Amino acid sequence: MSEDLKSADSKSADSKNTDPEGANPKSTDSKDADPNREALEAWIIGLRREFHRHPELSFEEYGTQKRILKTLAELGIEARKIADTGVLASIHGSKPGPCIALRTDTDGLEVREEATERNGEYISLNEGVMHACGHDGHMAMLFGAARLFQEQRDFPGEVRLIFQPAEEIPPGGSERVIAEGGLEGVDAVLGMHIFTNHESNSVGFRPGPFMASTNRFEVFLKGKGGHISKPESCIDPVLMATDFLNALYPALEARLDPEKYVLGVGRIRGGAQFNRTPDIVEILGSYRTFDEETTNTIDETIEECLGEVMEKYVKSGEEFEGLPTYDIDILHGYPVLVNEPGFTEAVHSKLKESLPKLTIYPEMEKTFAAEDFASYLQKVPGIFISLGTRNPEKGLLEINHSSRFDIDEDILPLGTKIFRTLALDFLNFPEKYLGSA
Repeated sequence: MSEDLKSADSKSADSKNTDPEGANPKSTDSKDADPNREALEAWIIGLRREFHRHPELSFEEYGTQKRILKTLAELGIEARKIADTGVLASIHGSKPGPCIALRTDTDGLEVREEATERNGEYISLNEGVMHACGHDGHMAMLFGAARLFQEQRDFPGEVRLIFQPAEEIPPGGSERVIAEGGLEGVDAVLGMHIFTNHESNSVGFRPGPFMASTNRFEVFLKGKGGHISKPESCIDPVLMATDFLNALYPALEARLDPEKYVLGVGRIRGGAQFNRTPDIVEILGSYRTFDEETTNTIDETIEECLGEVMEKYVKSGEEFEGLPTYDIDILHGYPVLVNEPGFTEAVHSKLKESLPKLTIYPEMEKTFAAEDFASYLQKVPGIFISLGTRNPEKGLLEINHSSRFDIDEDILPLGTKIFRTLALDFLNFPEKYLGSA
């Protein structure tokens, strides 16, 4: 996840208590201490720290997979490998019923973790790789829910556990999971992500489009190289690249509402010598949108601007025959993440009922961040929830993907509780979520 979410205005929150005792399973009152609950919380936090020490890159999560399978076996939960480095598991209730899938991502990022005053006990031991986006916490929260479901089987239907690899690189591990049958028989899907853009013990979501699509473009502009002292004998692809970008941005601004997209260039590369005009310049960039029409408009505008540049740099003469030219490769990655409105409203209602002091942002702003969880939501109804971890008192302010990113571990039991609360309610009352009443 390359950008953080933006929370809605504080007026849209259902509660403004930043430490809601109804939300956080951990009690500060020793009279209410529950040894079983405390043991579960310690186990969840311990798992998070173990995963954090041993991060692995996308589709390289073999050690993580091994640890997941070992823990599931210890809990007595049947499981199998999926998507090469992922794991699929099932917990069956005491009677027939629907199936809900709970998904976590498992991969880390190519980031060198900085030592802080907090992470001494669990800093990454894999040099140059870090769980800088909360996936270690996601796995731990899901394990907490799995343990509770396995210990208390008095529910109808099935809880499907998806430990998905490679969320961080398009096209993402979700497509592999789907292609290999991970959603077969699933009636609904639930995902959650930790973010520092809103406070600990708060959640956020919105019905409909929530997170953007990802699209990558790579352009190769081919001119004619030569000595810079003889520009008349060259077609300069550096100038072509400059003209292309100078044309593209205003063309898009004229056609599209700026709130509908973002576009940027991450790399321009070409040439090797100070006194030689290169033959080729490469431009690598990306854009994000909330609908297919906007995506198509950007695709078309890129092609049109390239065509105009080609016409501008045509020169007569046999040595320029067939030049200039271009090649373009556009990769449409993650689709727009769309929370099913009826399902989202049922989630909102249940959270308000079961966790009355939980701060809820039910109309978070759309974000240009992207998530391959979107692929699951194209197949079955469900919701993707943002779980806040920002805590200034603990110094937890760094955004996701920062080399100093960390999470408020007190929210992990809350994440487990949300997974379990919503899954149980769906299994018992699916009509509330699927609109089939």
